Amino acid sequence: MPFGIDQPLVISKTDARRLAIASQHLAAPQQAANEEKLMAVLQSLRYLQLDPVSVVAPSHELVLWSRLGSGATPLLNNLLWHQRSLFEYWVYCAAIVLTEDYPMYRAHMNAYPPKSTAEWINANDKLRQHIFERLQEDGALPTSAFEDLSAVAWKSSGWTAGRNVERMLQFLWLGGDVMVTGRASGQRLWATTDAHLPQETDRDALPMDLANAVAVEHAVRALGIARVADVKQYFFRFQSRVPLRSILERLQREQKVIPVEIDGDSSKHTWFVHTDSLHALEAIREGRWEARTTLLSPFDNLISDRERTEQLWGFTFRNEMYVPKAQRKYGYYLMPILHGDQLIGRVSPKVDRRRHILCIEGLYLEPDVLPTADLYHDITENLGDLASFVGADAVEYSDLVPDPWLAKLHKS
Repeated sequence: MPFGIDQPLVISKTDARRLAIASQHLAAPQQAANEEKLMAVLQSLRYLQLDPVSVVAPSHELVLWSRLGSGATPLLNNLLWHQRSLFEYWVYCAAIVLTEDYPMYRAHMNAYPPKSTAEWINANDKLRQHIFERLQEDGALPTSAFEDLSAVAWKSSGWTAGRNVERMLQFLWLGGDVMVTGRASGQRLWATTDAHLPQETDRDALPMDLANAVAVEHAVRALGIARVADVKQYFFRFQSRVPLRSILERLQREQKVIPVEIDGDSSKHTWFVHTDSLHALEAIREGRWEARTTLLSPFDNLISDRERTEQLWGFTFRNEMYVPKAQRKYGYYLMPILHGDQLIGRVSPKVDRRRHILCIEGLYLEPDVLPTADLYHDITENLGDLASFVGADAVEYSDLVPDPWLAKLHKS
């Protein structure tokens, strides 16, 4: 099937959703994890957001569980801390990224720090030197191992005020001088980049314009179908000076992306599909699509852009963790339910680690979704798998579930 390069291809919103889901490894029946499959997922997503909230499990572990099941976590830890095919760095948040992308990130490391931060680092050179000396002498160390030898305290209106050692390590990390090499008792372990980064890694930074173009291609592939705003949210959320539109126009001229219109999209936005994804799009348009039901981390790469989630799926999703309890619509911690190519609701789970129970504080379907027997089976099966994944012995439901299911759930 020929696809146009200059004139936008018109596709249905259903096909757009399916391409997005397939590009994120959330279509077709889940397969058991192995290292090859895990790397394939990571090479598609390009990063896993790190988040400290562990109401159920860390977000990066849930993202992989949704795609590969419970066997992915030990494989991830091996790739991250032992093989070092992955490392922790900053995208628009702290994240696990691919070591093969190091030259792309090195461009941003070389551009760091901004002037005000550089002045503070220079004023505290004694602290900086102390950190390097300790790391060179003793290897990987936690934050608590370093003395606060700062001459000028870090000033902030937030929680970082006066946390001088933490700030210095953060700035050295963003500048590429140190890396996270593990965790102990909840603290990050630090090492020099030279000591931790695999010797075979290409350490040369890409030119910044090329680094940005590579990141744009990664974002379009990962998203399946994307507008300029979507690319910005995926990789450039807090960067205002990257010329994303001109980069996409150049990639279009180079026939690396093609323009796409979604039929019925009243906004008339131009969407882009990477040419690497055209085979998958062709299969979807020919009806070769296998659905899956799964639960998503609230920070899952598929739905981390809330505006795009609403645009493609008509699903309004907000994180209610920081909303006062009395004002929450659904619950503290919410996991959207992906069913086929639709986001059909959300579940509010919490692990009671003392009792080894996965507590379902609420299960909410979208207004037009019928609580059928098949849907009941799919969702409860996922909740059972989630319970096993987090080490719970059973699932316990509150009464905030669809009425037709209440009696059956409480008998389960």
